[in-house]
Amino acid sequence: MRAERICAVIPAAGRGTRLGLGIPKIMVEVAEGVTVWHVLHQRLRPHVEHVHVVMSPEGEGPFRALAAAEIAAGAVSVSVQEEPTGMGGAIFGAAPHWSGHDVVLVVWGDQANLSPSTVRRVAETHEKGLTLPLVPMPDPYVEYELDDQGVLTRVRQSREGDECRPGGLGDVGVFCLDVAGLHEEWTRHLGQAAVGATLGARTGEVNFLPFLPHLSRERGWPLTVVPVADPGEARGVNTADDLEFARRAYLRWAR
Repeated sequence: MRAERICAVIPAAGRGTRLGLGIPKIMVEVAEGVTVWHVLHQRLRPHVEHVHVVMSPEGEGPFRALAAAEIAAGAVSVSVQEEPTGMGGAIFGAAPHWSGHDVVLVVWGDQANLSPSTVRRVAETHEKGLTLPLVPMPDPYVEYELDDQGVLTRVRQSREGDECRPGGLGDVGVFCLDVAGLHEEWTRHLGQAAVGATLGARTGEVNFLPFLPHLSRERGWPLTVVPVADPGEARGVNTADDLEFARRAYLRWAR
C-alpha cells in the first residue's frame, strides 16, 4: 500500500438489546477487564493513524471513561449518533473526523473475532478505491456477488428479505475505502434512495452495504478482495452464544 493516512471509524451506537446486558456491545467483556473495544483497538492500532468511535447518547459517557487514556493522547475520538438511522448515517455523520485522511477503514463495533492478520492484510493491500476482506460462509447472513471481472454487482441482505446462498461470500465487518470523492458518492447514493432506488425492502432504510456496489458497479471504483479463510471472523457479538464464541476465540488468541 502507498504511504497513506488511515482513519478507522467504528460505528458502535447500537444498543445490543439481544445481549440483554444494558451496555453497548463494544463495551462487553470477552475476558476479565478486556472488552470488545480493547480487542478492536489492539487490532487496529498498528495500522491506522487515528480511531474514531460513533456512540449512542447514553453510551458516550461510559465509553469515554473506558477509552479515557487513548482519547487524552489524541489517538481516539468520539462522536454521537443522536438517532439510530443506520450505519451509513453513523459513518458519514462522522465525516469531519475522517475527511482529512486518505483512507477510511470502517469496522463494525462488535467484530471481536477479527484477526490481526486480516487487518494487516487489508491495510497493506489497499491501493485504490475499495478493499473488502471476504470469506465463504456455510450460511451467509449477507452475501456479496461479484461478476467475472471482479465487479461487485450486488449485496444480498437477509434482513431485507434477500435469499443468501450457502457457500456465498460474506464480510467480516471491515470495509476499506478511499476518502477522495467518497462523501460526494454517498450524496449521489442518497439521491437515488430518495426516488426508491436503494431503500431496504423490509427496513426502508438507506443501508451502507448497497453503497458498495454503487461504488464498484455504477461508479467504476476498483475493488480488491482480500480472501479470509476462517468464517468465525465474520461472527459479530449479537447473542449470548456469539459472546461465548468470542470469549473462547479471545482465549485462543491470548495464548
